[in-house]
Amino acid sequence: MYNLNSQDWNREFAEGKVLLIDKPLEWTSFDVVKKIRILTGISKVGHAGTLDPLATGLLIVCTGKYTKRINEYMAAEKEYTGTFTLGATTPTYDLESEPVHQDSFSHLTLESLHAATHPFTGEIFQVPPAHSAIKKGGTPAYVLARKGKEVKLDPRKITIKSFEITGYEGPVVGFRVVCSTGTYIRSLAHDFGQALKCGAYLSSLRRTRIGEYSVDAAISITDFTEHIQQIKP
Repeated sequence: MYNLNSQDWNREFAEGKVLLIDKPLEWTSFDVVKKIRILTGISKVGHAGTLDPLATGLLIVCTGKYTKRINEYMAAEKEYTGTFTLGATTPTYDLESEPVHQDSFSHLTLESLHAATHPFTGEIFQVPPAHSAIKKGGTPAYVLARKGKEVKLDPRKITIKSFEITGYEGPVVGFRVVCSTGTYIRSLAHDFGQALKCGAYLSSLRRTRIGEYSVDAAISITDFTEHIQQIKP
């Protein structure tokens, strides 16, 4: 995937490549696309599925003719790992905003957390976060939410194939989720907290798989940058 001919590397990107990038923390998905455009000199670059700035992990980036396959990759099953923090909520459902509404979680056990995952598996309806890019009347919902306006988004049918609790050291819950496209893990964290009657928010997130592609095969943007700089004439 990254074995580029030093003489024809630019043409190879122009014709089309699929790049597996391990997106770093605090970068937007577009930051990665922009960096690759600058490095390669190719304008036809896009990504197959946004990761929030506070998330890390697999980002599929397509160049040239492979940008036509972006929708195919976006529709693929996703796998995530990360943590929820119990006992509070945030307006954005993650750490982009400050925790509020502190509540006790002392009644919860690892067993009760496992049991609480069951209603969230299979086909379910999920309300996306108000702080999302979904447009409401032509305006991204997060723009309206940041202005203090009430945002009501319609529930969407999603599929959660697997929802596992991988650890618990109060208030932090480790999880692994396999889900369909369109699933908001932030909303899952919020809804899970509501079901537990103590509140919860997403405190870390890593995308580990998209369809057949694993983050284990991905390259960091730092290593990708160094590789391109080495083969540039």
